[in-house]
Amino acid sequence: MQEEDYEILRNEANASPERYEQWDPHHRFRDEYTQRHRHNQTPDELQQNIEAHERGERTVSEASVPQEAVATPMSRREEGRVEEEVASPLSRHSTSSTSTSSSTSSDSTHSARLEEIRTVHSTQTRPRATTAASQASSGNYLTLHPTERNPEAIRRIETHRSQHAGTVGASRVDSRLSRTVSRRRTERPLPQLGAGKPYPPLLPDREEYVVEFDGADDPLHAQNWPMRKKLYVGAILAFDALSATMGSSIFSAATVPVAQQFGVAQVVGTLGTSLFVFGYAFGPLMWAPFSELYGRKPPLTIAAFGFSIFSIAVAVGKDLQTIMICRFFAGIFGSSPLAIVAAVFADMFDNKVRGLAVAVFSATVFMGPLLAPFIGGFITESDLGWRWTEYISSFMGFVSFGLLLFFMEETYPPVVLVSKASELRRRTKNWGIHAKQEEIEVDFKELIIKNISRPMRILFTEPIVLLITLYMSFIYGLLYLFLTAYALVFEGVYGWSGGVAGLAYFGMVVGEFIAFTIIVLDNPRYIRKLEANNNIPVPEWRLPISMAGGVLFAIGLFWFGWTGYTGQIHWIVPVLSGLCTGFGIFAIFLSLLNYIVDAYLMFAASAIAANTFMRSMFGGVFPLFATFMFNGMGIQWASTLLGCVAAVLVPMPIVFYLFGKKIRGKSNFAPAPDIAQDKRRDEESKGAEDGGSGETTDVENASNNGSNGGLRKERSKEE
Repeated sequence: MQEEDYEILRNEANASPERYEQWDPHHRFRDEYTQRHRHNQTPDELQQNIEAHERGERTVSEASVPQEAVATPMSRREEGRVEEEVASPLSRHSTSSTSTSSSTSSDSTHSARLEEIRTVHSTQTRPRATTAASQASSGNYLTLHPTERNPEAIRRIETHRSQHAGTVGASRVDSRLSRTVSRRRTERPLPQLGAGKPYPPLLPDREEYVVEFDGADDPLHAQNWPMRKKLYVGAILAFDALSATMGSSIFSAATVPVAQQFGVAQVVGTLGTSLFVFGYAFGPLMWAPFSELYGRKPPLTIAAFGFSIFSIAVAVGKDLQTIMICRFFAGIFGSSPLAIVAAVFADMFDNKVRGLAVAVFSATVFMGPLLAPFIGGFITESDLGWRWTEYISSFMGFVSFGLLLFFMEETYPPVVLVSKASELRRRTKNWGIHAKQEEIEVDFKELIIKNISRPMRILFTEPIVLLITLYMSFIYGLLYLFLTAYALVFEGVYGWSGGVAGLAYFGMVVGEFIAFTIIVLDNPRYIRKLEANNNIPVPEWRLPISMAGGVLFAIGLFWFGWTGYTGQIHWIVPVLSGLCTGFGIFAIFLSLLNYIVDAYLMFAASAIAANTFMRSMFGGVFPLFATFMFNGMGIQWASTLLGCVAAVLVPMPIVFYLFGKKIRGKSNFAPAPDIAQDKRRDEESKGAEDGGSGETTDVENASNNGSNGGLRKERSKEE
């Protein structure tokens, strides 16, 4: 039994002592537990093993021990511990397991240390070979595994357990809030089993009934799917993201007709675009934890249907308030692919291909808002009217809904294991078989704390996240500001119609495509550097293209303003400025986003959540003042102001490229495995120069210790 089982026993005994005596009058459960765990390590032995492993020394379990010693009776110390357990079944315990099983030490003793992963119990005759950890995951410390030897399979187990540990309701670190809620829940006595039945015995060790993937080549794992299957699933997700992002800007062509029809100012009509983007800010706070609890497919499918319904509601709205409210909720549902699609690509592709997959996703995110205005412009000018801009969005949404519903399969590994466990329970009639994900009990208050408190804490305490988020927010805000600026230049100055003026955005689309091509061609070089560094990423490798992108983006803003404000220069000149601005937008955004992911690893989700919230707020606010700024200052001076701000931000990637490693070394959240590896290499080279001899420590252990640092800091702060 585990600590949770002891807690249930204690609470039941406190609530109803007489009934507990009827439940287990002869301490049979305790006897079974004693027989099963009589060869376990003591807590002191486990502590020595963990400390020896961190120092790179041989652990007790790795030492050559005669096989007869395994079957010898328990030491006096263990016997005393077992006798104490039998005598006091309701006292607090901390269970420990053999080197082939797992160990969970008490939070008060090992709260700052990553726990050894708890895996399937093995029999006493099973060979007890050891397997070094491939890396340290959030909340798990894998040093030995009784059945698995493939490093890739072990790494995936660690990843799945870290995902489980980070999910709402699965945390082992009890906060004051969770302890209060748990106490309130357990004050009531357990309900009767019914029909006069006694309570059945608890599972001897829950980990024995937990399902895992069958090795590194298990076809159930999304990374083992055929490439053809990955490509068509990726195409479906890209179309879903494209339909949502096009829906954000296609309404911009209807701003003037809506304002005229309902008799309001044009800036009020612009709220239709701004409120949709505000939905991007709040939607991920709901969709991200939804995908971690129930998988990727349900939120994507539900969101595609909701986006389509609210788009139709906008199209048939009879008053302005209905249109604006429905646009906001369409944005909330449309934000689901923005929050989840990149995670699905991470589920399907490994480190070498994942960068290209995320680049394709980013292209849909940025090309969607630029492709929609000319479509909306031609529809608005035709006999169809502005309402058909929303009908088109709803049609695309329903197509996405059908494709996701019938052709997409679940990719999130913990939820895939839930389906596997369900099939095993049904076919074996062993109802104790389950997946780790099924142990989660959702706590709404904890959900709010994890999805709002931690992202905001990272945003305002980490200088890397704060400065990069400000830069990306400025870029994202200008993306939607261009919806107004291009209309003022090509409709107001050059006198084009709305549909033809929307074609001017193809300059920016081509610029983004050029940046995408360069990133794809540069990916093999990045892979070679990654492999040479033992597959440990150095975040600063992502920054060079953002340096070039920042310079070109500032040039594009000056170019656009000073060539488009008179109408006397040929129209192709301001259109060509989009090559620089489009290249800069895509290069800066993708480079800095990858930098955050590589720098914060297990905390990247929280960092990106904070980034998404702030940049979406900028994207919603910028269109509201764009018309006043360009009309009041003039197109050339407003563009000059924006270009100067962009020029001031150009040195930021350069600063992080030069000093980012030092800043990450002082961070409370960035694990910095590359820094730990460099330190280990320096120590080894210094020892070789001094003539010292010793066994070479595996480089992977350095990455483990490095990634442990950020998690230990975070856990100590939570406690």
